[in-house]
Amino acid sequence: MNTARPSILRRHRRIAAAAFLATCAVPFALASCGSMGLVSKVGEAIEVEKKVEVLAKYRGLENKTVAVVVNAERGVLYEYPTVVPNVAGNVAAGVKQRVSGVQMLDWRESLAWCYRTPSWTTLPLGHIAEELGVDRVIFVDIIEFRLNPPGNRWIWDGMASANIGIIERDSLDPDAFAEEYSVSVKFPDVKDLSRESAPESQVQLGLIAKFTQTVNKLFYDHIEDKYPNKRLRG
Repeated sequence: MNTARPSILRRHRRIAAAAFLATCAVPFALASCGSMGLVSKVGEAIEVEKKVEVLAKYRGLENKTVAVVVNAERGVLYEYPTVVPNVAGNVAAGVKQRVSGVQMLDWRESLAWCYRTPSWTTLPLGHIAEELGVDRVIFVDIIEFRLNPPGNRWIWDGMASANIGIIERDSLDPDAFAEEYSVSVKFPDVKDLSRESAPESQVQLGLIAKFTQTVNKLFYDHIEDKYPNKRLRG
């Protein structure tokens, strides 16, 4: 009887010691998990902030004479009569500033030519380049421009969409676009922004600026956020 007691006592001591060590280990494990979570959050934040280089989609404007022409749907022209000249001027300025060796025709000259030639959109594409006397024409065809969601004028939810075509006067087929792109942007980035929060002129200029910047980036290398949508939400 007595010989069995020391082994039982030792067994109880071992159990108690194991339990004590286990309780000590739990906070350490929890702290380790918390540290891992913190490291993960920091890593995610760093990843979201990363930038990437985006190469130009079209390089054929370099060292060329270039004009910009802008067309818009009749409804857009009626409701936003300043959109066409603003887009033409901003695209011309951006290309002239960022594309190497480009010689840009004054956008007011190309705009005046469009006004003098009401049927210019029906002309053969090569003829447009010849009439403007340039090697390349950036043809911006705006298919949508709005500041509010359909049927709701109390919310700012701007959208601008266009097809961009490049006319090469010296190509094998100057009457066909050498390259075509679709561009669509939204502004403002804040969701459900009430009409009272910003004046209409500010929203319109912001949408035009974002749209024309997106168009211009087709023609030169640039840096962008790797995750632009996550950055906006953050």
